[in-house]
Amino acid sequence: MSELRVRPKGDHGLVTEVTPESAGWNYVGFALERLPVGETLEADTGARENCLVLVSGKAKLTIDGVDFGVIGERMSPFEGPPWAAYVPAGARWSVEATTPLELAVCSAPGGAGHKAKVIPPGTHPQIVRGKGSNTRHVTNIMPEDDGSAESLLVVEVITPAGNTSSYPPHKHDQDNLPHESYLEETYYHRLNPPQGYAFQRVYTDDRSLDEAVVVEDGDVVLAPKGYHPVATIHGYDSYYLNTMAGPKRVWKFHNEPQHEWLFTGIGAPAKTS
Repeated sequence: MSELRVRPKGDHGLVTEVTPESAGWNYVGFALERLPVGETLEADTGARENCLVLVSGKAKLTIDGVDFGVIGERMSPFEGPPWAAYVPAGARWSVEATTPLELAVCSAPGGAGHKAKVIPPGTHPQIVRGKGSNTRHVTNIMPEDDGSAESLLVVEVITPAGNTSSYPPHKHDQDNLPHESYLEETYYHRLNPPQGYAFQRVYTDDRSLDEAVVVEDGDVVLAPKGYHPVATIHGYDSYYLNTMAGPKRVWKFHNEPQHEWLFTGIGAPAKTS
């Protein structure tokens, strides 16, 4: 099995965990927690900031003793926009599940001057990217232009069955602004219906990294560098939650040159008969 693919373990408590140490990189952390009704989860952020994404379910949220009430709405990631919350470095948070809860904990190095907040649906509207069989629906939970965090960028994407996503292929593995930013990235995948599968390829220009990963429901795929497109199959919609972070909170990507024509329509290769 690919070292880029992290499989879920069990169906209760800490189901999946990616740390900078386990991934062999410097910034991004990701964990997936599943709690039954009435169970409470508490954590200190330490030197890292967190974005709590309610993938499904509802929970009572407290941050540093402040009661933010019950947040959450959808019972599946395919049922509507997300509820989330930002927790800065040096804070303590707790969630008490008021329904069965699937909670994603996205993390990255934090800094001073950022405040805890709830991010309700509609904070950043869902947008459609691509066209034809390259259509997907994108909700920026923590985009680069909101100024609310030190490092974290968080986004979720719904890709209808039979479509590609994170495509045409792009990468963000060079700290070379304004042309490209360095961002590590995790993809937390869900499929609908859940017995489906999808594919994700992670590869570099020189092919020193070139892996095609079969993605099943609940898998996490690491994208430490290179291009990382996703392809769905007929009959199964895809959801993924992206966590990104790097030395600068900027998402500036570089398209794979040989597929640039898919954006511009210029220089399309001739099709053979």
